[in-house]
Amino acid sequence: MEADPVAEPVLKVEGIHTFIGKHHILQGVSFDVYPGKVTVLLGRNGAGKTTTLRSIMGLLSTSQGTILFQNQAIHHMKSFEIARLGIGFVPEDRGLFNLLTVEENFRVAMLQEDEGSHQRLEFILDIFPDLKRFWKAKAGVLSGGQKQMLAIARPLVNRNELLLIDEPSKGLAPIAIEHLIEAILRLKEHTMIILVEQNFYMASRLGDDFHLFDDGRTVHKGQMEELVQNEELKKRYLGISST
Repeated sequence: MEADPVAEPVLKVEGIHTFIGKHHILQGVSFDVYPGKVTVLLGRNGAGKTTTLRSIMGLLSTSQGTILFQNQAIHHMKSFEIARLGIGFVPEDRGLFNLLTVEENFRVAMLQEDEGSHQRLEFILDIFPDLKRFWKAKAGVLSGGQKQMLAIARPLVNRNELLLIDEPSKGLAPIAIEHLIEAILRLKEHTMIILVEQNFYMASRLGDDFHLFDDGRTVHKGQMEELVQNEELKKRYLGISST
């Protein structure tokens, strides 16, 4: 998927505020997601990145601001309504059914089982061949990397235009992270991705645009290649130092 430099954003998050209980987590988060891009949300733990994904998906209610997907307001919709519009979500805990097989996990995820879903499944299994190999195995016996592949692949059996992925490298060995990077690089040719990722190496390999979060606010944005070169921003907001 190639980005159009004059394209309108597919997702617009504008000044959203989200509370969890009495805690004011998001305090005016704003960013846009453009066609053909992997947009990376970066920041220290507790900065509000996961809460942002959950707010987009309708799992948390926003008290202020707007979220527009393909020019349609979604910030007051229920999660299942948002999913049916074409947004998939891969939570940090993966959300797999460990007692079901790989095949059954895919079937449960299908909004509609038809020719289109089977074509998408064929494409997915080409990207993630391990899932084909373990098709009849229960998800609980998969390795950490294979479980993450299943978590990312599962929403793609539906016609999702946008995929939200939360911390895909968490707990994975370096070789598993490399395999995941290669797979996501292939996926980005077919769907837009918002990625929350603490592993800066992975984020820099995958990201086109970045947005830095600090204390529930978006404080800086740009192209990922600019952040890679900006030691001051990385040290201030990510705690990364070249030394």
